[in-house]
Amino acid sequence: MPSAAQQSLIELQPTKEFFIGIDSDGCVFDTMEIKHKECFCPNFIKHYELQAVSRYAREAWEFVNLYSKNRGVNRFLALIEVMKLLRERSEVKTRFMEISPFLSVQNWIKGEAMLGNPTLIEFEKSTNDPEITKTLNWSLAVNDSIEDMVHGIAPFPFVKESLEKIGNKSDAMVISQTPVEALQREWKENEMDAFVRIIAGQEFGKKQEHLALAAVGKYPKEKILMIGDAPGDRKAAEANGVFFYPIIPGQEESSWNKFHSEALRKFYKGEYAGEYQEQLIGEFEACLPENPPWNFN
Repeated sequence: MPSAAQQSLIELQPTKEFFIGIDSDGCVFDTMEIKHKECFCPNFIKHYELQAVSRYAREAWEFVNLYSKNRGVNRFLALIEVMKLLRERSEVKTRFMEISPFLSVQNWIKGEAMLGNPTLIEFEKSTNDPEITKTLNWSLAVNDSIEDMVHGIAPFPFVKESLEKIGNKSDAMVISQTPVEALQREWKENEMDAFVRIIAGQEFGKKQEHLALAAVGKYPKEKILMIGDAPGDRKAAEANGVFFYPIIPGQEESSWNKFHSEALRKFYKGEYAGEYQEQLIGEFEACLPENPPWNFN
């Protein structure tokens, strides 16, 4: 049964000919680095008592969340992947540091469709599992750090200009795995919330579900586009059979410039499919490795 948040996506009806979903962190705002390096990772080391291997914990966290094909993944999925990399790393083993597989968290992830603090809070109430409590405390601390630290960050160049163009022919929506409260704060702070019809975060489910509930079946698939900076954005678009425009990490300004000056026009004229989209995705895929660099040392 859809949640109340998902029901709001189901009830969303077209007002324009096209639909464009837009990721936020790292795509619209240059917030990925500060959030992960100053908020997520320090709390990760603190709450999971990884001080003795802090260097390797930081490398693993940043690789998974910023510099790999897992970029942009839900924080709880990222947590499990980072722990896996740490368990496998020889430098961690030689320091006799035992890294838990966090089976309780993995089981919660498998059984929960809405991976966010609200559902974890409810789950934690029903169990005395210290792993679940630790993970909840970490996640809440991350949100507190983000609220305290991440502000005053403007969108990338050409974002506002693109949003203005998008609004002429398209219904726009934020599609993200960031908590809604943070998204609303960032978009309102930059006076951009009026450009989108709804802001959907992790409380609305997965990005694939956001697209499916808000757009698929309401607009022709060739008139639906997802803009994002992470492989998860591409997968969400592909799972729904719609187009994807990549904002390439490290090349955000030129990516938005190209979207504003060229790609949006091609999308509207029906010239986006095929070779044009494939070339963009190829450039995007080439910038994010699958394996960490220390595996090749």
